Amino acid sequence: MTLTSFGPANRIARTAETHPLTWRLRDDGEPVWFDEYQAKNGYAAARKAFADLSQDDIVQTVKDAGLKGRGGAGFPTGVKWGLMPKDESMNIRYLLCNADEMEPNTWKDRMLMEQLPHLLIEGMLISARALKTYRGYIFLRGEYTTAAKHLRRAVEEAKAAGLLGKNILGSGFDFELFVHTGAGRYICGEETALINSLEGRRANPRSKPPFPAAVGVWGKPTCVNNVETLCNVPAIIGDGVEWYKSLAREGSEDHGTKLMGFSGKVKNPGLWELPFGVTARELFEDYAGGMRDGYKLKCWQPGGAGTGFLLPEHLDAQMYAGGIAKVGTRMGTGLAMAVDESINMVSLLRNMEQFFARESCGFCTPCRDGLPWSVKLLMALEKGQGQQGDIETLLGLVGFLGPGKTFCAHAPGAVEPLGSAIKYFRPEFEAGIAPTSAAVPPLARPIVVGA
Repeated sequence: MTLTSFGPANRIARTAETHPLTWRLRDDGEPVWFDEYQAKNGYAAARKAFADLSQDDIVQTVKDAGLKGRGGAGFPTGVKWGLMPKDESMNIRYLLCNADEMEPNTWKDRMLMEQLPHLLIEGMLISARALKTYRGYIFLRGEYTTAAKHLRRAVEEAKAAGLLGKNILGSGFDFELFVHTGAGRYICGEETALINSLEGRRANPRSKPPFPAAVGVWGKPTCVNNVETLCNVPAIIGDGVEWYKSLAREGSEDHGTKLMGFSGKVKNPGLWELPFGVTARELFEDYAGGMRDGYKLKCWQPGGAGTGFLLPEHLDAQMYAGGIAKVGTRMGTGLAMAVDESINMVSLLRNMEQFFARESCGFCTPCRDGLPWSVKLLMALEKGQGQQGDIETLLGLVGFLGPGKTFCAHAPGAVEPLGSAIKYFRPEFEAGIAPTSAAVPPLARPIVVGA
C-alpha cells in the first residue's frame, strides 16, 4: 500500500489552495526537510502568528475556522484551547501531540510525520504560542521508528534555525519540543492514559473532571491534540478562516479537508486528502478503484476498527461526522475498510474483539470482563459450538459496554462494530449455534441495546 497515493493517475493536482496538508509532499515519498519546507512557504504562518497576532487572536481564529479534532472524537479544537487557564501565574503548562495511532486500519498520522515532520512542528509551535505552553511532547507510537527518526532530525533543524528553544523569533517566547516513544498500548490513544504513560505511570485513563486543561502532565495545565489536527493550524493561520471553510463540500457541517483512505480488497488502497462532504462512494470508486476483480463488497467500516459496519447502500453517505451519523455510526479516523463477501463476520468480529480485549487497561469491570466474555462467545459461534441465547448475550454486552457505561471510550468503540455486525448479518451468527444446544438464559432480559 502506498502512503502517497492521491487518486487515479494523480488526476487532481495538489495545490496549497486545495490541499493544505499534502501539497508539499514529494512525488518520491522522501521527507521534506527544513530548507525545502521553508522554500514551500514553510514557517510563514508561524512568523505571522508571532509578528501579527496575539495569543488570543490565534485561539479565536482556530475557533472561528471550526477546526475539529482529527483523532476520531471530533471535539472542536478552538473550544478545547479555550479551556486552558488564562491565569498568567500558571506559567508552567504543556502541549502534547497524540501520535500514538494504534487504531487498526489507520495510518494517516504516520504519513504526515514521516514525510512532512516540519508541518507538525510548525503546527505545534503556533499552538504553543496560542496556549502559552513552554514545553511540548510528541507522544509517538513505539513501532513508528522511521517517524521518530525523521521527527528528531526535524526538531534539531528547527532548533538550529531559531524556531524552537529560547526567545523564538525575538519574541521572548520559549518553547522546547521532545519526541517521546510509547511502550505500545492502544489505550494510550486516550488522552489521560497518554498523560499517565508520559509521566512513567501505568497507562490507565484518569477520572474527569478535573480535565487535562486544569490538571494534566505533572499536575499542570495541559492540552492534547492529534497529529492531523495540529497540522491544520498553519494553513488556518496563514490563509484565513473563510478560505478554510470554503474547502468543504456543500452540505458538510465540518470544515476543511481530511485525510481519508480505503483498505481491503480494493484495486487502489491508499490515502488521500479530500474535502469534508465527499461521498464514501466517490472515495471507494473513484479513488480506491472499487473492489478487485473477483471480489464483491459485503460491508465497510468508515473510520477504523472502532466504528460500526455499513452496507454497500450506505456508500452515498457524505464523509463528515454528521453525514456518517445519519447512517448509524461514526466517522472515526476517516480511513475506511472494505470487507468482501468471502469474509465470515463471526471470525472477523472474533479477531477484532480479541484485539480490544487484549488492549483493555483493566481498570473498569464492564470492559475488563465484558470484552473477554464477548471473545469467548464469538469463539464458540465460530466453531459451531454456540448455545441458544448467545446472540442475545452478545447484544446485552453491546448495551452494557456502550457510551456512558464504562470509565472511558475504549469499550464503547470495541462493541460498536459487534452490534452493527449482528444487526446486518445475524444469520451468520445464528449459523454458529449448535443444533442440539439447549436454551441458555441470556445475560439479561429484556435488554434494550444502547439504553
